[in-house]
Amino acid sequence: MNFELTINAIQDTASDLEVIIVVDGNFEHRFVQDKELLEKAKFKATQDETCLLLEKDRLYVGSEDLASNNIRTAVAAAIRVAQSKAYKSLKIASYAGEVNRTENLQAMVEGLVLGSYSFERYKNTKSETTLEDITISMEDYSGWTQDIQKCAEALNVAQIIAEATNFTRDIVNTTPDDCYPEIMADIAKKMAKKNNLVCKILKPKELREQKMETLLAVGRASRHKPRVIHLIHKPENPQCVVTLVGKGLTYDSGGLSLKPSEFMATMKSDKSGGSAVIGIMKAVSELNLPIEVHGFIGAVENMIGGDAYKPDDVLYAKNGKTIEIRNTDAEGRLVLADTLCYAQQEVKSDYIFDFATLTGASVVGVGHYTSSVMGNSDAVKDLIIRSAKEAGEFATKLDFNRYLKKSLKSEIADICNISNTRYGGAITAGLFLEEFIDEDHKAKWAHIDIAGPAFVEHSWGENPHGASGAGVRLMTKLISSLVKN
Repeated sequence: MNFELTINAIQDTASDLEVIIVVDGNFEHRFVQDKELLEKAKFKATQDETCLLLEKDRLYVGSEDLASNNIRTAVAAAIRVAQSKAYKSLKIASYAGEVNRTENLQAMVEGLVLGSYSFERYKNTKSETTLEDITISMEDYSGWTQDIQKCAEALNVAQIIAEATNFTRDIVNTTPDDCYPEIMADIAKKMAKKNNLVCKILKPKELREQKMETLLAVGRASRHKPRVIHLIHKPENPQCVVTLVGKGLTYDSGGLSLKPSEFMATMKSDKSGGSAVIGIMKAVSELNLPIEVHGFIGAVENMIGGDAYKPDDVLYAKNGKTIEIRNTDAEGRLVLADTLCYAQQEVKSDYIFDFATLTGASVVGVGHYTSSVMGNSDAVKDLIIRSAKEAGEFATKLDFNRYLKKSLKSEIADICNISNTRYGGAITAGLFLEEFIDEDHKAKWAHIDIAGPAFVEHSWGENPHGASGAGVRLMTKLISSLVKN
Protein backbone atom coordinates (compact mmCIF):
# COMPACT_ATOMS: atom_id res chain seq x y z
CA MET A 1 0.00 0.00 0.00
CA ASN A 2 1.52 3.31 -1.15
CA PHE A 3 0.77 6.56 0.71
CA GLU A 4 1.18 10.11 -0.58
CA LEU A 5 0.54 13.46 1.10
CA THR A 6 -0.57 16.36 -1.07
CA ILE A 7 -1.16 20.05 -0.44
CA ASN A 8 -3.82 20.02 -3.15
CA ALA A 9 -7.45 20.41 -2.13
CA ILE A 10 -9.38 17.17 -2.05
CA GLN A 11 -11.43 18.09 -5.16
CA ASP A 12 -8.21 18.75 -7.09
CA THR A 13 -6.70 15.39 -6.15
CA ALA A 14 -6.99 12.60 -8.71
CA SER A 15 -8.23 9.21 -7.51
CA ASP A 16 -10.62 6.38 -8.40
CA LEU A 17 -12.49 6.63 -5.09
CA GLU A 18 -13.02 9.34 -2.49
CA VAL A 19 -13.52 8.43 1.17
CA ILE A 20 -15.49 10.95 3.21
CA ILE A 21 -15.88 10.75 6.99
CA VAL A 22 -19.21 12.11 8.21
CA VAL A 23 -18.41 13.46 11.67
CA ASP A 24 -21.12 13.57 14.34
CA GLY A 25 -23.86 13.18 11.72
CA ASN A 26 -23.00 16.51 10.08
CA PHE A 27 -24.42 16.13 6.56
CA GLU A 28 -24.11 19.89 5.99
CA HIS A 29 -20.32 19.89 5.93
CA ARG A 30 -18.66 20.92 2.67
CA PHE A 31 -17.09 17.46 2.23
CA VAL A 32 -20.56 15.85 2.05
CA GLN A 33 -21.75 16.19 -1.52
CA ASP A 34 -24.55 13.63 -1.67
CA LYS A 35 -26.92 14.40 1.16
CA GLU A 36 -30.07 13.41 -0.75
CA LEU A 37 -28.63 10.09 -1.94
CA LEU A 38 -27.41 9.31 1.57
CA GLU A 39 -30.87 10.00 2.93
CA LYS A 40 -32.40 7.68 0.33
CA ALA A 41 -29.90 5.00 1.39
CA LYS A 42 -30.94 5.58 5.03
CA PHE A 43 -27.33 6.22 5.95
CA LYS A 44 -27.25 7.51 9.53
CA ALA A 45 -23.47 7.99 9.84
CA THR A 46 -23.23 5.99 13.05
CA GLN A 47 -19.72 4.96 14.10
CA ASP A 48 -18.08 2.80 11.38
CA GLU A 49 -21.28 2.66 9.28
CA THR A 50 -20.44 2.80 5.57
CA CYS A 51 -22.31 3.77 2.41
CA LEU A 52 -20.71 3.32 -1.01
CA LEU A 53 -22.21 5.38 -3.83
CA LEU A 54 -20.91 3.47 -6.83
CA GLU A 55 -22.30 5.91 -9.36
CA LYS A 56 -20.39 8.76 -7.64
CA ASP A 57 -17.26 6.80 -6.67
CA ARG A 58 -17.62 8.13 -3.16
CA LEU A 59 -17.53 6.08 0.03
CA TYR A 60 -18.99 7.59 3.19
CA VAL A 61 -18.24 6.36 6.69
CA GLY A 62 -19.50 7.60 10.04
CA SER A 63 -17.50 8.75 13.04
CA GLU A 64 -18.97 9.92 16.32
CA ASP A 65 -16.42 12.73 16.61
CA LEU A 66 -12.85 13.69 15.76
CA ALA A 67 -11.29 11.50 18.46
CA SER A 68 -8.36 9.61 16.97
CA ASN A 69 -9.64 6.21 18.11
CA ASN A 70 -12.93 6.79 16.27
CA ILE A 71 -11.18 8.05 13.14
CA ARG A 72 -8.98 4.92 13.20
CA THR A 73 -11.87 2.45 13.25
CA ALA A 74 -13.90 4.47 10.74
CA VAL A 75 -11.21 4.37 8.05
CA ALA A 76 -10.57 0.70 8.82
CA ALA A 77 -14.23 0.01 8.02
CA ALA A 78 -13.92 2.08 4.86
CA ILE A 79 -10.80 0.32 3.58
CA ARG A 80 -12.48 -3.08 3.91
CA VAL A 81 -15.26 -1.90 1.62
CA ALA A 82 -12.86 -0.26 -0.83
CA GLN A 83 -10.71 -3.39 -1.07
CA SER A 84 -13.72 -5.49 -2.05
CA LYS A 85 -14.27 -3.37 -5.18
CA ALA A 86 -12.21 -2.76 -8.32
CA TYR A 87 -10.69 0.55 -7.28
CA LYS A 88 -6.94 1.07 -7.70
CA SER A 89 -6.59 4.29 -5.72
CA LEU A 90 -8.42 6.35 -3.13
CA LYS A 91 -8.17 9.81 -1.65
CA ILE A 92 -9.19 11.21 1.70
CA ALA A 93 -8.98 14.63 3.32
CA SER A 94 -7.46 15.41 6.72
CA TYR A 95 -9.45 15.28 9.95
CA ALA A 96 -6.98 16.80 12.41
CA GLY A 97 -9.41 18.31 14.90
CA GLU A 98 -6.85 20.92 16.00
CA VAL A 99 -4.09 22.89 14.32
CA ASN A 100 -0.72 21.10 14.17
CA ARG A 101 -2.24 17.95 15.65
CA THR A 102 -0.94 14.85 13.89
CA GLU A 103 -2.52 12.16 16.11
CA ASN A 104 -5.54 11.82 13.82
CA LEU A 105 -3.42 11.50 10.70
CA GLN A 106 -1.39 8.78 12.41
CA ALA A 107 -4.62 7.06 13.50
CA MET A 108 -5.98 7.32 9.96
CA VAL A 109 -2.93 5.68 8.41
CA GLU A 110 -2.90 2.98 11.10
CA GLY A 111 -6.58 2.30 10.44
CA LEU A 112 -5.99 1.98 6.70
CA VAL A 113 -3.05 -0.43 7.14
CA LEU A 114 -4.60 -2.46 9.97
CA GLY A 115 -8.04 -2.56 8.37
CA SER A 116 -6.64 -3.85 5.08
CA TYR A 117 -5.00 -6.86 6.77
CA SER A 118 -6.00 -10.39 5.87
CA PHE A 119 -4.40 -13.77 6.60
CA GLU A 120 -4.85 -16.15 3.68
CA ARG A 121 -1.70 -18.27 3.83
CA TYR A 122 -3.68 -21.50 3.87
CA LYS A 123 -6.33 -20.59 1.27
CA ASN A 124 -6.00 -21.84 -2.29
CA THR A 125 -8.24 -19.04 -3.50
CA LYS A 126 -6.96 -15.68 -2.31
CA SER A 127 -9.00 -12.50 -2.06
CA GLU A 128 -8.26 -10.21 -4.97
CA THR A 129 -7.73 -6.51 -4.38
CA THR A 130 -6.56 -3.90 -6.85
CA LEU A 131 -6.25 -1.04 -4.34
CA GLU A 132 -2.66 0.15 -4.12
CA ASP A 133 -2.42 3.93 -3.82
CA ILE A 134 -3.80 6.20 -1.10
CA THR A 135 -3.51 9.99 -1.25
CA ILE A 136 -4.15 12.10 1.84
CA SER A 137 -4.99 15.75 1.16
CA MET A 138 -3.84 18.38 3.61
CA GLU A 139 -7.22 20.08 3.18
CA ASP A 140 -8.60 19.78 6.68
CA TYR A 141 -12.14 19.11 7.90
CA SER A 142 -11.97 22.02 10.35
CA GLY A 143 -10.12 24.36 8.00
CA TRP A 144 -6.80 24.20 9.83
CA THR A 145 -3.50 24.61 7.98
CA GLN A 146 -1.26 21.69 8.89
CA ASP A 147 2.54 21.39 8.85
CA ILE A 148 3.19 18.93 6.02
CA GLN A 149 6.61 17.97 7.43
CA LYS A 150 5.09 16.96 10.77
CA CYS A 151 2.35 15.12 8.90
CA ALA A 152 4.91 13.24 6.82
CA GLU A 153 6.71 12.18 10.00
CA ALA A 154 3.43 11.01 11.55
CA LEU A 155 2.61 9.04 8.40
CA ASN A 156 5.97 7.27 8.56
CA VAL A 157 5.54 6.42 12.27
CA ALA A 158 2.03 5.11 11.62
CA GLN A 159 3.18 2.83 8.81
CA ILE A 160 5.99 1.39 10.91
CA ILE A 161 3.74 0.67 13.90
CA ALA A 162 0.85 -0.72 11.84
CA GLU A 163 3.11 -2.93 9.74
CA ALA A 164 4.81 -4.24 12.90
CA THR A 165 1.34 -5.05 14.24
CA ASN A 166 0.45 -6.91 11.05
CA PHE A 167 3.79 -8.73 11.25
CA THR A 168 2.82 -9.86 14.74
CA ARG A 169 -0.62 -10.92 13.53
CA ASP A 170 1.02 -13.15 10.91
CA ILE A 171 3.11 -14.95 13.54
CA VAL A 172 0.15 -15.54 15.84
CA ASN A 173 -2.14 -16.71 13.02
CA THR A 174 0.39 -19.26 11.75
CA THR A 175 -0.55 -22.81 12.69
CA PRO A 176 1.40 -24.73 15.38
CA ASP A 177 2.74 -27.20 12.81
CA ASP A 178 4.32 -24.28 10.94
CA CYS A 179 5.37 -22.17 13.94
CA TYR A 180 7.01 -24.11 16.78
CA PRO A 181 9.83 -22.86 19.04
CA GLU A 182 12.64 -23.34 16.51
CA ILE A 183 10.64 -21.55 13.82
CA MET A 184 9.73 -18.71 16.19
CA ALA A 185 13.43 -18.29 16.89
CA ASP A 186 14.14 -18.26 13.15
CA ILE A 187 11.51 -15.54 12.61
CA ALA A 188 13.18 -13.44 15.31
CA LYS A 189 16.65 -14.01 13.83
CA LYS A 190 15.56 -12.98 10.32
CA MET A 191 13.82 -9.87 11.61
CA ALA A 192 16.85 -9.00 13.75
CA LYS A 193 19.24 -9.35 10.81
CA LYS A 194 17.06 -7.13 8.63
CA ASN A 195 16.65 -4.51 11.37
CA ASN A 196 20.24 -4.54 12.73
CA LEU A 197 19.25 -5.97 16.10
CA VAL A 198 21.37 -8.32 18.17
CA CYS A 199 19.69 -11.73 18.52
CA LYS A 200 20.73 -14.45 20.95
CA ILE A 201 19.07 -17.87 21.05
CA LEU A 202 19.29 -20.24 24.03
CA LYS A 203 18.77 -23.91 23.15
CA PRO A 204 18.09 -26.76 25.65
CA LYS A 205 21.75 -27.20 26.58
CA GLU A 206 22.09 -23.50 27.46
CA LEU A 207 18.69 -23.54 29.20
CA ARG A 208 19.88 -26.37 31.45
CA GLU A 209 23.09 -24.48 32.17
CA GLN A 210 20.96 -21.49 33.17
CA LYS A 211 18.87 -23.75 35.46
CA MET A 212 15.63 -22.87 33.68
CA GLU A 213 14.04 -26.13 34.79
CA THR A 214 10.42 -24.97 34.94
CA LEU A 215 10.52 -23.81 31.32
CA LEU A 216 12.21 -27.05 30.26
CA ALA A 217 9.61 -29.12 32.13
CA VAL A 218 6.75 -27.52 30.20
CA GLY A 219 8.36 -28.43 26.88
CA ARG A 220 9.53 -31.90 27.93
CA ALA A 221 6.83 -33.93 26.15
CA SER A 222 7.06 -32.07 22.85
CA ARG A 223 9.20 -33.16 19.92
CA HIS A 224 9.87 -29.43 19.39
CA LYS A 225 12.45 -28.33 21.93
CA PRO A 226 12.21 -24.96 23.73
CA ARG A 227 14.07 -21.81 22.87
CA VAL A 228 14.61 -18.56 24.74
CA ILE A 229 15.07 -15.63 22.39
CA HIS A 230 16.86 -12.40 23.38
CA LEU A 231 16.55 -9.42 21.00
CA ILE A 232 18.55 -6.25 21.69
CA HIS A 233 18.09 -2.68 20.43
CA LYS A 234 20.99 -0.68 21.87
CA PRO A 235 21.47 2.85 20.52
CA GLU A 236 24.36 5.08 21.53
CA ASN A 237 23.78 6.92 24.81
CA PRO A 238 20.33 5.44 25.50
CA GLN A 239 18.03 7.56 27.64
CA CYS A 240 16.77 4.58 29.63
CA VAL A 241 16.53 0.77 29.53
CA VAL A 242 13.32 -1.22 28.98
CA THR A 243 12.94 -5.00 29.19
CA LEU A 244 10.06 -6.84 27.52
CA VAL A 245 9.25 -10.48 28.27
CA GLY A 246 6.77 -12.51 26.23
CA LYS A 247 5.04 -15.85 26.68
CA GLY A 248 5.60 -17.79 23.47
CA LEU A 249 3.57 -20.98 23.85
CA THR A 250 3.49 -22.01 20.22
CA TYR A 251 0.79 -24.49 21.13
CA ASP A 252 -0.86 -25.34 24.43
CA SER A 253 -2.71 -28.64 24.71
CA GLY A 254 -2.97 -28.16 28.47
CA GLY A 255 -0.49 -30.98 29.02
CA LEU A 256 -1.72 -33.86 31.17
CA SER A 257 -4.41 -31.49 32.53
CA LEU A 258 -5.79 -31.71 29.01
CA LYS A 259 -7.97 -28.89 27.73
CA PRO A 260 -11.52 -29.70 26.56
CA SER A 261 -11.60 -29.92 22.75
CA GLU A 262 -13.51 -26.65 22.31
CA PHE A 263 -10.81 -24.79 24.26
CA MET A 264 -7.94 -26.45 22.40
CA ALA A 265 -8.87 -24.85 19.08
CA THR A 266 -7.21 -21.42 18.65
CA MET A 267 -4.40 -22.34 21.05
CA LYS A 268 -1.95 -21.29 18.35
CA SER A 269 -2.76 -17.87 19.83
CA ASP A 270 -0.94 -18.73 23.07
CA LYS A 271 2.24 -17.33 21.49
CA SER A 272 0.68 -13.86 21.25
CA GLY A 273 2.79 -12.40 24.07
CA GLY A 274 6.07 -13.56 22.57
CA SER A 275 4.92 -12.53 19.09
CA ALA A 276 4.06 -9.06 20.39
CA VAL A 277 7.58 -8.70 21.82
CA ILE A 278 9.05 -9.54 18.41
CA GLY A 279 6.71 -7.01 16.77
CA ILE A 280 7.56 -4.30 19.31
CA MET A 281 11.27 -4.85 18.75
CA LYS A 282 10.67 -4.49 15.00
CA ALA A 283 8.86 -1.18 15.50
CA VAL A 284 11.37 0.20 18.03
CA SER A 285 14.33 -0.55 15.76
CA GLU A 286 12.68 0.95 12.66
CA LEU A 287 11.74 4.08 14.60
CA ASN A 288 15.33 4.12 15.89
CA LEU A 289 14.20 5.21 19.33
CA PRO A 290 16.99 6.37 21.69
CA ILE A 291 15.89 3.84 24.30
CA GLU A 292 17.74 0.60 24.99
CA VAL A 293 15.18 -2.18 24.63
CA HIS A 294 15.63 -5.88 25.35
CA GLY A 295 13.04 -8.43 24.25
CA PHE A 296 12.98 -11.91 25.82
CA ILE A 297 10.67 -14.64 24.52
CA GLY A 298 10.14 -18.04 26.12
CA ALA A 299 9.18 -20.21 23.13
CA VAL A 300 7.78 -23.59 24.25
CA GLU A 301 5.19 -26.17 23.17
CA ASN A 302 3.10 -27.80 25.92
CA MET A 303 2.12 -31.32 24.88
CA ILE A 304 1.23 -34.71 26.38
CA GLY A 305 3.31 -37.88 26.40
CA GLY A 306 5.25 -40.27 28.55
CA ASP A 307 7.77 -37.58 29.44
CA ALA A 308 5.21 -34.89 30.29
CA TYR A 309 5.49 -33.03 33.57
CA LYS A 310 2.72 -33.96 35.96
CA PRO A 311 0.37 -32.61 38.60
CA ASP A 312 2.04 -33.31 41.97
CA ASP A 313 5.52 -32.63 40.58
CA VAL A 314 7.67 -30.05 42.36
CA LEU A 315 9.81 -27.97 40.00
CA TYR A 316 12.80 -25.75 40.75
CA ALA A 317 12.68 -22.31 39.14
CA LYS A 318 15.80 -20.41 38.07
CA ASN A 319 15.73 -18.25 41.20
CA GLY A 320 15.69 -21.37 43.41
CA LYS A 321 12.02 -21.25 44.41
CA THR A 322 10.15 -24.53 44.40
CA ILE A 323 6.77 -24.79 42.67
CA GLU A 324 4.12 -27.40 43.38
CA ILE A 325 2.31 -28.33 40.15
CA ARG A 326 -1.41 -28.74 40.61
CA ASN A 327 -2.42 -28.10 37.00
CA THR A 328 -0.21 -28.50 33.92
CA ASP A 329 -2.45 -26.11 31.98
CA ALA A 330 -1.12 -23.28 34.15
CA GLU A 331 2.10 -23.56 32.16
CA GLY A 332 2.55 -20.04 30.83
CA ARG A 333 3.42 -18.69 34.25
CA LEU A 334 6.11 -21.38 34.59
CA VAL A 335 7.67 -20.35 31.29
CA LEU A 336 7.49 -16.69 32.29
CA ALA A 337 8.93 -17.39 35.75
CA ASP A 338 12.22 -18.66 34.35
CA THR A 339 12.29 -16.15 31.47
CA LEU A 340 11.70 -13.23 33.85
CA CYS A 341 14.53 -14.47 36.10
CA TYR A 342 16.87 -14.81 33.14
CA ALA A 343 15.91 -11.36 31.80
CA GLN A 344 16.65 -9.71 35.15
CA GLN A 345 19.95 -11.58 35.39
CA GLU A 346 21.03 -10.32 31.98
CA VAL A 347 19.73 -6.73 32.12
CA LYS A 348 19.12 -4.19 34.88
CA SER A 349 16.22 -2.13 33.59
CA ASP A 350 14.31 1.03 34.36
CA TYR A 351 11.11 -0.77 33.35
CA ILE A 352 10.22 -4.43 32.85
CA PHE A 353 6.96 -5.48 31.21
CA ASP A 354 5.70 -8.97 30.46
CA PHE A 355 3.01 -9.87 27.92
CA ALA A 356 1.02 -13.08 28.00
CA THR A 357 -2.25 -14.69 27.05
CA LEU A 358 -2.12 -15.94 30.60
CA THR A 359 -5.63 -16.53 31.95
CA GLY A 360 -9.18 -17.09 30.84
CA ALA A 361 -10.04 -15.30 34.07
CA SER A 362 -8.86 -12.04 32.51
CA VAL A 363 -11.34 -12.51 29.68
CA VAL A 364 -14.11 -13.29 32.16
CA GLY A 365 -13.21 -10.23 34.20
CA VAL A 366 -12.73 -7.54 31.56
CA GLY A 367 -13.97 -9.01 28.28
CA HIS A 368 -12.51 -9.95 24.94
CA TYR A 369 -11.17 -6.55 24.00
CA THR A 370 -9.29 -5.38 27.09
CA SER A 371 -5.89 -6.22 28.58
CA SER A 372 -5.49 -6.57 32.34
CA VAL A 373 -2.59 -4.68 33.91
CA MET A 374 -1.06 -5.74 37.23
CA GLY A 375 1.98 -4.79 39.28
CA ASN A 376 3.23 -3.05 42.39
CA SER A 377 3.54 0.52 41.09
CA ASP A 378 0.48 2.62 40.30
CA ALA A 379 2.68 5.00 38.33
CA VAL A 380 3.86 2.21 36.02
CA LYS A 381 0.35 0.77 35.63
CA ASP A 382 -1.06 4.23 34.89
CA LEU A 383 1.65 4.76 32.27
CA ILE A 384 0.55 1.56 30.51
CA ILE A 385 -3.14 2.45 30.61
CA ARG A 386 -2.50 5.98 29.34
CA SER A 387 -0.32 4.63 26.51
CA ALA A 388 -2.96 2.05 25.60
CA LYS A 389 -5.65 4.73 25.35
CA GLU A 390 -3.47 6.96 23.18
CA ALA A 391 -2.54 4.01 20.94
CA GLY A 392 -6.10 2.79 20.48
CA GLU A 393 -5.93 -0.28 22.72
CA PHE A 394 -8.00 -1.03 25.82
CA ALA A 395 -6.35 -1.76 29.18
CA THR A 396 -7.44 -1.64 32.80
CA LYS A 397 -5.89 -2.21 36.23
CA LEU A 398 -6.44 -5.25 38.43
CA ASP A 399 -5.07 -4.54 41.90
CA PHE A 400 -3.06 -7.03 43.94
CA ASN A 401 -4.08 -7.81 47.50
CA ARG A 402 -2.58 -9.89 50.29
CA TYR A 403 -5.65 -12.07 50.74
CA LEU A 404 -5.48 -13.50 47.24
CA LYS A 405 -1.74 -14.03 47.64
CA LYS A 406 -2.47 -16.53 50.43
CA SER A 407 -4.37 -18.69 47.95
CA LEU A 408 -1.08 -19.66 46.24
CA LYS A 409 0.29 -21.26 49.42
CA SER A 410 1.65 -24.79 49.06
CA GLU A 411 2.07 -27.28 51.89
CA ILE A 412 5.03 -29.00 50.23
CA ALA A 413 6.79 -26.27 48.20
CA ASP A 414 7.43 -22.54 48.25
CA ILE A 415 4.44 -21.79 46.06
CA CYS A 416 1.71 -23.54 44.08
CA ASN A 417 1.25 -22.89 40.35
CA ILE A 418 -2.51 -22.35 40.76
CA SER A 419 -4.55 -20.84 43.55
CA ASN A 420 -6.89 -22.77 45.83
CA THR A 421 -9.87 -20.66 44.73
CA ARG A 422 -11.62 -20.38 41.39
CA TYR A 423 -12.00 -16.62 41.82
CA GLY A 424 -9.55 -13.86 40.93
CA GLY A 425 -7.54 -16.10 38.63
CA ALA A 426 -6.01 -13.29 36.58
CA ILE A 427 -4.75 -11.58 39.75
CA THR A 428 -3.41 -14.76 41.34
CA ALA A 429 -1.49 -15.48 38.13
CA GLY A 430 0.03 -12.02 38.37
CA LEU A 431 0.85 -12.59 42.03
CA PHE A 432 2.57 -15.84 41.07
CA LEU A 433 4.77 -13.95 38.58
CA GLU A 434 5.64 -11.36 41.22
CA GLU A 435 7.47 -14.12 43.11
CA PHE A 436 10.03 -14.13 40.29
CA ILE A 437 10.68 -10.39 40.23
CA ASP A 438 13.75 -9.38 42.20
CA GLU A 439 13.79 -6.52 44.70
CA ASP A 440 15.50 -4.13 42.27
CA HIS A 441 12.63 -4.48 39.80
CA LYS A 442 9.59 -4.80 42.09
CA ALA A 443 8.45 -1.22 41.50
CA LYS A 444 9.59 -1.19 37.84
CA TRP A 445 7.60 -4.23 36.67
CA ALA A 446 4.11 -4.71 35.30
CA HIS A 447 2.32 -7.77 33.97
CA ILE A 448 -0.02 -7.32 31.00
CA ASP A 449 -2.50 -10.16 30.43
CA ILE A 450 -3.58 -9.90 26.78
CA ALA A 451 -5.75 -13.03 26.78
CA GLY A 452 -8.83 -10.98 25.90
CA PRO A 453 -7.81 -8.90 22.87
CA ALA A 454 -4.99 -11.02 21.40
CA PHE A 455 -7.19 -13.39 19.42
CA VAL A 456 -10.92 -12.93 18.78
CA GLU A 457 -12.96 -14.97 16.30
CA HIS A 458 -14.75 -12.00 14.76
CA SER A 459 -13.69 -8.61 13.43
CA TRP A 460 -13.85 -5.61 15.74
CA GLY A 461 -12.74 -2.04 15.21
CA GLU A 462 -9.57 -2.06 13.13
CA ASN A 463 -8.95 -5.72 14.00
CA PRO A 464 -9.84 -8.70 11.81
CA HIS A 465 -10.92 -12.20 12.77
CA GLY A 466 -8.02 -13.88 14.56
CA ALA A 467 -4.89 -12.19 15.84
CA SER A 468 -5.01 -8.48 16.66
CA GLY A 469 -1.33 -7.86 17.46
CA ALA A 470 -2.37 -6.66 20.92
CA GLY A 471 0.42 -4.94 22.82
CA VAL A 472 2.46 -3.72 19.87
CA ARG A 473 0.88 -0.28 19.51
CA LEU A 474 0.50 0.09 23.28
CA MET A 475 4.14 -0.60 24.11
CA THR A 476 5.60 1.24 21.11
CA LYS A 477 3.63 4.29 22.26
CA LEU A 478 4.84 3.83 25.83
CA ILE A 479 8.50 3.48 24.86
CA SER A 480 8.20 6.49 22.52
CA SER A 481 6.78 8.52 25.43
CA LEU A 482 9.98 7.88 27.41
CA VAL A 483 12.04 9.78 24.85
CA LYS A 484 13.11 13.19 26.19
CA ASN A 485 13.03 15.96 23.61
